[in-house]
Amino acid sequence: MRAVTRPLSELISSDGVTPDLNDIAGSDGFLFVRDGVGIAGRGIAARVPIDAAVGWLAAVDHRSTVNGIELIAMGSIPFRPGDDGDLVVPAVLVGKRSDGTQWVTTFDDADPTEALSAPDKPIPTATTYSIGHSAPIDTYLAAVAAARDAVRAGQLTKAVIARPITVTADQPIDIGSVLRRLKASFGSSYRYSIDGLIGASPELLVEVDGAVVRSHPLAGTTPRTGNPANDAALATELQASKKNQIEHRIVIDEVHDTLLPWASYLDWEPEPSIVSVANVQHLGTRMEGMLSQPGPSVIELVRALSPTPALGGHPRSEAIELIERVEGFERGRYGGAVGWVDAAGNGTWAVTIRCAELSDDRLVARLVAGGGIVAESEPLSELAETQAKFQAMLSALVRP
Repeated sequence: MRAVTRPLSELISSDGVTPDLNDIAGSDGFLFVRDGVGIAGRGIAARVPIDAAVGWLAAVDHRSTVNGIELIAMGSIPFRPGDDGDLVVPAVLVGKRSDGTQWVTTFDDADPTEALSAPDKPIPTATTYSIGHSAPIDTYLAAVAAARDAVRAGQLTKAVIARPITVTADQPIDIGSVLRRLKASFGSSYRYSIDGLIGASPELLVEVDGAVVRSHPLAGTTPRTGNPANDAALATELQASKKNQIEHRIVIDEVHDTLLPWASYLDWEPEPSIVSVANVQHLGTRMEGMLSQPGPSVIELVRALSPTPALGGHPRSEAIELIERVEGFERGRYGGAVGWVDAAGNGTWAVTIRCAELSDDRLVARLVAGGGIVAESEPLSELAETQAKFQAMLSALVRP
């Protein structure tokens, strides 16, 4: 197997328009992008086990005329720690970096022409949808109460309880159109489309760029109303909320303590800030540091961090045992991580939230949303929080 990397400009005419990564991924490709920076692919050169991906990529015969660009694999890992996962190596991959570097990587005889051609304009359709509960609401409310009671009894400091819904359509859901709508509303989130898993996550699990490591954990949520004054008041309440500050601190401490043994130094914001997306606001704390060298690959850090207490709980093993006992459904890829890794071990991985998993025929989408449960949590308030979180994907999917 042989791979060739060239500047994107070599494949576009001088008067041509640089293709959008969303359009390259389309309805049957692969995407991971934020604010126009990221990667998109078409076709499959290989699928490789996630824990062997760095070595596999490094062993490929790679000819590149673009400085600093390595071969890339992309994919996701499930929620349950240690579960197997594989990554996709696209046959054609287009990348864009924040410094303006743009490139195309092709494997063997893959032709990039189709991936770089102008996409067809979407045809509007009048689709009928139905929304249902994949697990009974009473099961969810009881699970929240069970997690809260476990915290009050001192068995846990936090557990995250989630619930699924399904969206069923009478026509196949067009992934390309969904990605365009996510871009319009959630352009600053990590938008992804990999093997029927699509979404827009606001939460950076971990990023490795050479020796630099970054993370941006989120925990604590309040809605957005569309009214700036109301949203500012809700943000102030969120920052002052003891319940949300406790939930957030548990996450920050765990991410910090997990990364610290690999780092020569690790810095973080002294107080959480407000991270706003189209439908909700979160408490977030940025972390950045330098990895001791030789450092771990981003995959090693993803394995160590996922799931964080923002999606599982603390202590991790006890929280996951409770989740699997009381939630009443299998999370699968929800709550794990999604992203990419290159042959040098660099990469960016987001927490797999604000997402939908599509059936093979694309007529059914499963959405999952949850929240952190601590001693002061109240089941009906937690239900309302999940309803707010569902709106991110519902607004992109449902077009009657």
